[in-house]
Formats: sequence, structure tokens, C-alpha cells
Amino acid sequence: MDGIYTLANDVVCNQLVALLNSIEVHAGREMPVAVIAYDNRLTNVQAAIAPRPQVMLLDDPALFAPWEAFSRQVWQRHPTAIATWRKKGIADVYRLTSNRRYAAFDGRAPFDRFLYLDADTLLLNSPQIFFAALDSHSLVTYDFQHKDPSHIFDVTASKLPEVFSPAEIHRAIFCAGCFAGRRGAFSAEQRDWLLQHLAAGEAEILYPNAPNQSVLNYMAMRLAQRESASFSIHNLALHLPPEQATGNSVTSSHFVEQAGRVYDRGHPLTYLHYIGLPADLFNQLCSGRNVDFPYRETFLHYRYLYEPEKQPESRGKRVLAKPGVVKRILKKLRLAFG
Repeated sequence: MDGIYTLANDVVCNQLVALLNSIEVHAGREMPVAVIAYDNRLTNVQAAIAPRPQVMLLDDPALFAPWEAFSRQVWQRHPTAIATWRKKGIADVYRLTSNRRYAAFDGRAPFDRFLYLDADTLLLNSPQIFFAALDSHSLVTYDFQHKDPSHIFDVTASKLPEVFSPAEIHRAIFCAGCFAGRRGAFSAEQRDWLLQHLAAGEAEILYPNAPNQSVLNYMAMRLAQRESASFSIHNLALHLPPEQATGNSVTSSHFVEQAGRVYDRGHPLTYLHYIGLPADLFNQLCSGRNVDFPYRETFLHYRYLYEPEKQPESRGKRVLAKPGVVKRILKKLRLAFG
């Protein structure tokens, strides 16, 4: 069975509702969706999915436990991450529960094949382009993260060129906010093999400021090296005809919004990722504050798609929340997503 995963709690519930509505429009109401619990703050999430029989909540600690344990083992092998996090008051692996998305690969997970989308994304076209590519590949992505590998690996690490060539980095790295894969990948034996290589010094190439993304890329790319005949990574952005491939990130300023769709050079985006924008911006907007951020009208379209009467009238002049914060975030990301 094919399905879509996301990761959420009450903090991002407004974004979750928008995402679920966009999935219903572009994938159909029959498309199964599983919401992975980020933590125990789930009251609003449970209320949001209650009227949606195709949506389930995954909040089983036993499903997450082996992946969280693996994450801890990975970062215990990093030369500086744990100590750096402790100095900042982080008692565990930074954003450990973000790694619960790895459970999509678990043999006990509900979907044979899946598309994972962060809660701060919107599906804007059919997801079948991902599932079709899974017929021939193990992991499918669609982004331009290869233009900025510094948010995946520590590009200053001396060992990085020994582990992955520039060509591998170009064709294989991806943003962990959107990827498609299959249940059963990354078995316990494969994870043990990865841990051995990390312990041998390869852990230094990981990027501690985006731990779930860095580790997932390392897992996939290292396994593709080891088992090239049976495990492959396919980035649609690199394989679609150039005139058809679109961007997908809020960091791109040239997209055109039109009636619930977003276009790049006349072509509809498959998904839009509001990467780097804090949930507070969306929650303020949904509370009636007239805050501004890129492609906000598309977010509002899907957030209130089925309940337009609940969309609050924005109060006051449209302003950028905490002046300059969005511009600073987008500049800091330095991503060139289309």
C-alpha cells in the first residue's frame, strides 16, 4: 500500500491542516496519510484528523525506540556534537524526535511505499511522479539541495572527500523535508554496518545543526555505495527535462501564485516547502494578525479550504512579523531551490 507520512504536533497544527487539505486535493481523499507524533502535544492534531478516516496517528513509542536509539549511537560517535549541545543546555540529541521520520522505513510501518512531507509543506500536484520513480529506485527526492551541501554535511571536514566524491554529493544529497522510499530499508544489520564506519571516523562529516537531515543523507548515500545493485537514489530535479523541473522552496522569489497553485516559469510546482519559517508566523496569521511571508495566500487557501468562514479577517496593515526576521532566515538558509 502506498501512503504519505508527515511529522507533527499541536505547534504546527495549522500547517498540518493545510497540508492534509492539499493532499486531499492533489492526491485524492482515498490517499492514506500517517501523522508521526513529534511529541505528546497532540490534542489539536487528534481533533484535526478525527473527521478524516484516511488519516492515522502514529504515536507508538515502540516503533520509534530503535530509531531514536540509533540516532543516539550515531551522534555519540561524532567528535564534538554532544559536548556542543550540552553547552547549549540540550540534554539529548538535538531535535531527537525529528528523527522519528526514519520509522517510515521500519518493517512495522503501515505503508509499503511512501512519500514523506514535512508539515511545513503543501502538496500542489499529483504525487505519482514519486511513486512511479520508486518502481526503479529505492529512494526518490526532488530538490536542489546539491547547490548547498553545507546544510547536509560539514564541508570543512577533511574526511568528507574520502567518504563521498563531489559527483556523489551532487547527484544524491537531498532535503529531508520531502523524500519517497520503501518500507524495510535500513535493516538492523545495515544500521550496525553504518555505525561501524561512523565509529571509524566518518562521523566527523555529519552536520550537527540539522541532525536528522545529515544522518538520513549519510545512511542513504553510504548504503547506495555498498549495495549499488539494489539501492539507488534518484533526484527528479536532475533527471526531469530542464524545462519541466520546478523549484519547490519558499526561498525562491519568482514563483507565481494562482488559485491554490504555484507556478515556476509557467509550470506548476509539485510541492512547496516553507523551509525555515517558524510555526509562529503561521499561527499568528491564523489568529488574525496580518503578518507577511512568501506565498502566504497559498497557505491560507489550503488552511481554510473546507472552512472559509473560519478564516479570520486580518487585523491592521500587512506587516512583516518581527521586522526583518523572514528576510534574515531566507538569507541564512542560502538555498537555491529553483
